[in-house]
Amino acid sequence: MTHSQAARDIDTSRPHSARMYDYYLGGKDHFEVDKQAAERVAEAYPAIFVCARENRAFMHRATRVLAREHGIRQWLDIGTGIPTEPNLHQVAQSVVPDARVVYADNDPLVLKYAERLMRSSAEGRTTYIEADVNDPQALLNAPELAEVLDLSRPVALSLNALMHFVTDAQDPYGIVRRLLDALPSGSALALSHCTPDFDPSTWQKVTDIYTSAGTPVQFRSQEDVARFFDGLELLDPGVTVGHRWRPDALDGNAPTDAEVSLWTGVGIKP
Repeated sequence: MTHSQAARDIDTSRPHSARMYDYYLGGKDHFEVDKQAAERVAEAYPAIFVCARENRAFMHRATRVLAREHGIRQWLDIGTGIPTEPNLHQVAQSVVPDARVVYADNDPLVLKYAERLMRSSAEGRTTYIEADVNDPQALLNAPELAEVLDLSRPVALSLNALMHFVTDAQDPYGIVRRLLDALPSGSALALSHCTPDFDPSTWQKVTDIYTSAGTPVQFRSQEDVARFFDGLELLDPGVTVGHRWRPDALDGNAPTDAEVSLWTGVGIKP
């Protein structure tokens, strides 16, 4: 699909989670329908902007840790969302200039802006594929993926704020397992996932807003998020609230756990 085709295929009649996330981050790549839905979420959960910001910060820290401390040079980032600098490849290549990153998303608007994700360092490489996490085999079989990633060498699977859009009926744990099964020993899973654990009533309202907008969601408990890491060696500090995973610094201005409401973790495949 070309970028012009993508622009024609964008559905502006209902909100989309990627464009709502862009609004939470202060971006400009969303439509009025997305803004209205996002503002309904913010009315129910004013800290959604904190959650989005801390999710992004976790991705940056996890990427740097995997590059510096675990020798990772390849990433598969699914549910990329609308590009927001620094993007994952910019973070990775700031540590290891030869890093290779494959981005994947199923929103035509993300495809429209995908050229932002192609600005790799000279030593590294990036590409974008239009794919859906609910069809992991098609994603793994995409020729663009094979052109950039060597699946005989460790790959970091990056699933940031994605799996709560995959309900239990869609087999989220099976999807993650199939993706990890395709990756060799030494690969990693970096995952963040919104949770109702700290404020169930508020997160029920958020669930209702997304569902009524046509986007089913399932926010999960710490125990349920930890299941995504079954069989992996969790890095310290385990599955923890986003701002508490390897923080650069915690000061008196740090958000509360309830404001962040995001479980995060990184595991290494034995």
